[in-house]
Amino acid sequence: MEPARHDHVIVGAGTAGCLLANRLSEDPRCRVLLLEAGGEDNYHWIHIPVGYLYCIGNPRTDWLYFTEPDAGLNGRRLRYPRGKVLGGCSSINGMIYMRGQARDYDQWAELTGDPSWRWPAVLPHFLRHEDHWRAGEPDFSPWHGAGGEWRVERQRLRWDILDAFAAAAREAGVPATADFNRGDNEGVGYFEVNQKRGIRWNASKGFLRPARRRSNLDVRTGVQVTRLLVEPGGGAGAGLRAVGVAFRCGPGAPEETVRVAGEVVLAAGAVGTPQILQLSGIGPAALLAEHGIALRHELPGVGENLQDHLQIRAVFAVEGVRTLNTIANSWFGKLGIGMRYLLTQSGPMSMAPSQLGAFTRSSPAYRFPNVEYHVQPLSLDAFGEPLHREGAFTASVCNLNPGARGHVRIRSARPEDPPRIQANYLSTAEDRQVAADSLRLTRRIAAMPALARYRPREVRPGVQFQSDDELARLAGDIGTTIFHPVGTCRMGRADDPAAVLDPQLRVRGVAGLRVADASVMPTITSGNTNAPTLMLAERAAQLIRSGSGG
Repeated sequence: MEPARHDHVIVGAGTAGCLLANRLSEDPRCRVLLLEAGGEDNYHWIHIPVGYLYCIGNPRTDWLYFTEPDAGLNGRRLRYPRGKVLGGCSSINGMIYMRGQARDYDQWAELTGDPSWRWPAVLPHFLRHEDHWRAGEPDFSPWHGAGGEWRVERQRLRWDILDAFAAAAREAGVPATADFNRGDNEGVGYFEVNQKRGIRWNASKGFLRPARRRSNLDVRTGVQVTRLLVEPGGGAGAGLRAVGVAFRCGPGAPEETVRVAGEVVLAAGAVGTPQILQLSGIGPAALLAEHGIALRHELPGVGENLQDHLQIRAVFAVEGVRTLNTIANSWFGKLGIGMRYLLTQSGPMSMAPSQLGAFTRSSPAYRFPNVEYHVQPLSLDAFGEPLHREGAFTASVCNLNPGARGHVRIRSARPEDPPRIQANYLSTAEDRQVAADSLRLTRRIAAMPALARYRPREVRPGVQFQSDDELARLAGDIGTTIFHPVGTCRMGRADDPAAVLDPQLRVRGVAGLRVADASVMPTITSGNTNAPTLMLAERAAQLIRSGSGG
């Protein structure tokens, strides 16, 4: 039998995996192996912020997933980007730093029965790795950290049309905010981003590069894990133990194995982690039988409970103000954009996909902000399509707490086959009502005096659509993912039959196996999900190093 050469094997060098590798290898006695299916993050478009346009849909950096046809989207399928490169989704995402709302984590504590998931308890895990541009200011110091690995900066450009939208939102009753990350993100303001002087700051730069010089950390790229090695004898109530992983170093390569002395930690994300578990015989019995996979341990919740944020992109044509449409549709404008970034690392090439944000209520029925706006000084038919030539802005709005639940299920027993991703967007009456109310709210903001001088004209979905049913159907036509899948291996109470993990992120019934990525979330956070994923990894690292389970 091959001896175990590593104390921990981490599967996936994405947002969570990079932090975990850093924290676990801090102990020089701990031997850590980090496996990543993608390659090094040396593609130049990863680091130029606008380069997400060239990373999403690119096999060099993206898994190239698509959702299944969705009834809530009127039969449409969506591109479903997932990072396949060191840094994972932090190498291709929108760079927005957003923790969510305190109530998100208090709800996790209720659902797991563990008060250590409450907001006051998780806040230190956000602060530990943060390096915030305003951390030294008295009003910001209690909420933000300095000197950590994760850089958070303000954006390096402003737009008159976005300033006008912010003023219009204030006129509509949305307060201004200088900080979305204090536990109540209600308000309107410019997003803060994970950049350093106008260059993307991904998890590979922040956490992995400083750790790679450690002799006890082994990082391997181009390695796709095909299954877990699981043997009888878990002990302490677990009938099985994870003892290693099997993997291939490229398509068609022979399967190899590596054993572990301590734990296997899955950090392959809300799509990759349930796929690996299912391929390993851990998951819903009927699904595994359908694909001829021997059942090792039945866990019905593996791959279920998928949640995501669906953004509904309302477009308004405007006059008398610069937008990216009007600048980028000329060679002179493109030249100016390029020169500005080359000389100052600012301007449109430093843009996150969305610059202005707002959190508010879709109707007075909600006691808390239940929708988020991503506002952009541009418009296009769909991601990857050319910008419109007419000046316009897009006000994308999403339901922060959708009731819809989807799933991720293997398509076959072949690891190279992408799983089936069924999101079930807009599948509940409340989700459809929030969609209709959100579009009406967008219209109300656009009609405020602050925007009147630019004569906004609704292009999508169109003012001819007014009823709840019409607006919900149109939301299905124009809605698209914001790339926030979570929840497919959720943690929960001991008496919850659908929970995959216990509150310490250990897989139920399988010793030596833990999950540390967005799949562990019982419910989706009220905002962008990258920062909460880092917090989860920080918490997982603490649990592992303290010896909580295994």
